[in-house]
Amino acid sequence: MGSKTLAGFGIGLLAGAVIGGVMALLYAPQSGKKTKKIIKDKVTEFVDEVVDAVKEETGEVIDKITKVVDAVKEETADVVDTVEEAVSDAGRKSKAAVKALKS
Repeated sequence: MGSKTLAGFGIGLLAGAVIGGVMALLYAPQSGKKTKKIIKDKVTEFVDEVVDAVKEETGEVIDKITKVVDAVKEETADVVDTVEEAVSDAGRKSKAAVKALKS
């Protein structure tokens, strides 16, 4: 299962649990004031869990992007080195050819 699928499943599971809990509280035989406080606490808890999950996923995405950027930088540096060597070699060869033609 991919991380997107797993994250979506986790968020859906949490949302279902919170909704089920809220529905159970709404039908529970207790005072409205107490029920409202319980609902508020549960919703706050749910929001905190969602925020934590989003932060975690964001951190993982940033880590992956950083790895890709580092790999691209490394490959680019290798290409630059190769081009610089080729240009230098071509310069030496052209100087040698000019020198050979002058002699």
